[in-house]
Amino acid sequence: MAAAAAVVSPSGLEDGVSRSRGDGAGEAGVERGPGAAYHMFVVMEDLVEKLKLLCYEEELLRKNNLKPPSRHYFALPTNPGEQFYMFCTIAAWLINKTGHPFEQPQEYDDPNATISSILSELRSFGRTADFPPSKLKSGYGEHVCYVLDCLAEEALKYIGFTWKRPAYPVEELEEEAVGEDDAELTLSKLDEEFVEEETDNEENFIDLNVLKAQTYRLDMNESAKQEDILESTTDAAEWSLEVERVLPQLKVTIRTDNKDWRIHIDQMHQHKSGIESALKETKGFLDKLHNEISRTLEKIGSREKYINNQLEHFVQEYRGAQAQLSEAKERYQQGNGGVTERTRLLSELLW
Repeated sequence: MAAAAAVVSPSGLEDGVSRSRGDGAGEAGVERGPGAAYHMFVVMEDLVEKLKLLCYEEELLRKNNLKPPSRHYFALPTNPGEQFYMFCTIAAWLINKTGHPFEQPQEYDDPNATISSILSELRSFGRTADFPPSKLKSGYGEHVCYVLDCLAEEALKYIGFTWKRPAYPVEELEEEAVGEDDAELTLSKLDEEFVEEETDNEENFIDLNVLKAQTYRLDMNESAKQEDILESTTDAAEWSLEVERVLPQLKVTIRTDNKDWRIHIDQMHQHKSGIESALKETKGFLDKLHNEISRTLEKIGSREKYINNQLEHFVQEYRGAQAQLSEAKERYQQGNGGVTERTRLLSELLW
């Protein structure tokens, strides 16, 4: 609660946020101090203390299964999506704590509508929000801390919580009366202290015989335990069933990376061996087909020679008949030409 005791007032918080923004939202002429950049860490620590006072761990975190935010959760960027959801959830819970009904935002809701609803509720309390709503969409930063801190203060006001001044304990100084007799050491006191030290040293001595006996008993117990462990009492059938049940979970699947050159080399060797094995088989079929085609061509050539030898005289007779036919056609054409000439002369004589 040390951080809670140093909580600043709402007006001072607003002025600090306006100065730390540096975007013209603060008052004119207010210069940005060197510690303004770290002011949101102070606001965030105060916010965590105020949330603890509101019992947010039991009423909010456990019901929604959320992790408690750290003291700098909304001051530093870690996961914008998760931080924005946490901001909306805490803001909605704080608004409900102030007595204003507000629906719990969901992940699929429009972020702009959710932010505008939160800012409208903040303005209804008389708080200023003179910054663009997009500043809250990131889920972290000084504006997020400012909004949550203002809502936490309004919730504390609603439940009637008031800050009290710290009560410091008054330490009473005891007067120590130091006498002359106490300050002096007598010879008898020195002798007593010396005797006490000797007795303490004797008590601290270690008996080696006792230690050896304890060590021997421990060794015997350990050997007995080891013998008990070596004698297995597990049923073989139950063991095999357990192995069959667990075996699928023991398989390790390694995802291959296509960018690894070693994998490419292994793939090339696999493809090469596959091509060579396929080539041997294919080459055997092709050689067999080539031999069959060659034998078939040889048979066709021999048959052709045989047919030519058998039909050679018929071919010669056919050629002689063709020569005679051509001679007969020539004689016919010559005779036909003579008949045509004589027919023309006859017609002239008749006319």
